[in-house]
Order: sequence, then C-alpha cells, then structure tokens
Amino acid sequence: MALVTTDETIQQDIMEELRFDPEVRAPEIGVRVKDGIVSLMGFVDSYMKRLAAEKAAMRVTGVRGIANEIEVRILGAAERTDEDIVRDATHALELNASIPANRLKVMVDKGWVKLEGDVDWSFQRMAAENAVRYLQGVRGISNLIIVKAQPLPGEVKQRIKAAFVRDARLDANNVMVEVSEHRITLRGTVRSYAEKNEAGRIAWSIPGVTAVDNLIAVSSY
Repeated sequence: MALVTTDETIQQDIMEELRFDPEVRAPEIGVRVKDGIVSLMGFVDSYMKRLAAEKAAMRVTGVRGIANEIEVRILGAAERTDEDIVRDATHALELNASIPANRLKVMVDKGWVKLEGDVDWSFQRMAAENAVRYLQGVRGISNLIIVKAQPLPGEVKQRIKAAFVRDARLDANNVMVEVSEHRITLRGTVRSYAEKNEAGRIAWSIPGVTAVDNLIAVSSY
C-alpha cells in the first residue's frame, strides 16, 4: 500500500528541513502547501539564502512543485549600488575560463541581475549564473542566455536514457524522452521534485540541446 504524504506533513517536514539547514534562518520563512505545491514566503538577507531555502524544500518527500516568493532584503553595509554589482558581475564572468568572452551582457536593476547573450554549451550558461549568484548585493537573477543550436550527436535519446540509468538518484524506467530537432521533452512520473530536476539537468548536458521541456510529474507519496 502506497504511503500518501499529506500537505500538512509536507509543510512540517519542510519547516524542519529549513531549521536543520545551516544556510537558512527558518524564522524568516513561511511555508504554504496545497496539493503538494509549495509556496515559500518571507524574506532573507541574501540571494544564496533564498536558493538554499528552495533546495531544502526540494529535498522533502511529496513536494510536486515550488513557488519561491521569498524576498531578498539587503540592508546596511551589504547593500550595493547597481553600478557596483554590474562591475563585480562583469569581472566575475571575465575570470571564469569556461565562459566565452565578449558574448554576454550584464544588466542590473535594483539589485536584480539580468544576463543576456549566447553560448555554445548549456554548462556555460549555468556557469555564468553561478559566477554572479554569490556576489554581494544580488537580489535575484534572470538568466536569458541562449544556447546556440549545434548538430545533435547521434542516438540522442539513447544517450540520455543511458545517463538516467547511470544516475543513482533517478528511476530511469519511469521517464520517457522525446527528441524534436534541438528540443528535448521529458515525460513520466518520479518520486520527488529533486528527481525531476535531476532528469532535466541530464537532458541539458547533451551538446546541441537548446531547450528542455520537463513535463515529468511528481508522485504524491
């Protein structure tokens, strides 16, 4: 008999996970759960704490989706001007050897960073976001970097499925892969929201993929 996880149980488990995680200060964060969909509310003093709270919720059994509505409030000495953040972000991108030079633009509005441009690989897109998310004063990031289309390797579906099988965090038998030009669509049902994200990460790792539609559902137990 399957064990059904209730919204109340999910909420309690997330609050406990937030208290357990040293990167998150739980009193600042509220949690609401409806039909397995989690809403995180409240405020923190850094973008990294906002992400840490989301990752903590992702680890909990029964979570089917997350709406992260946590606000980043930066006060006092930690507050930076948009000009400061643009300068620091540009410098951080230049220092990262994996990111192609002179192909990205950085714009900042009230601490919210927007990245634009194009790269050849998905890992470069994520490397750019990772390079700026730790910067002081950042309140949020919009990653609008485009992965340029390249010839897809042969047997793309088989390569993705093989990667699923190798990954101990993923039940490969319950995920279906569809390939259309440079777009990957994932369907099926997995046991956790973290497992769904892992499947998407693997699909993005294939060279030549420019879009991933992750339509995998998360079971309710």
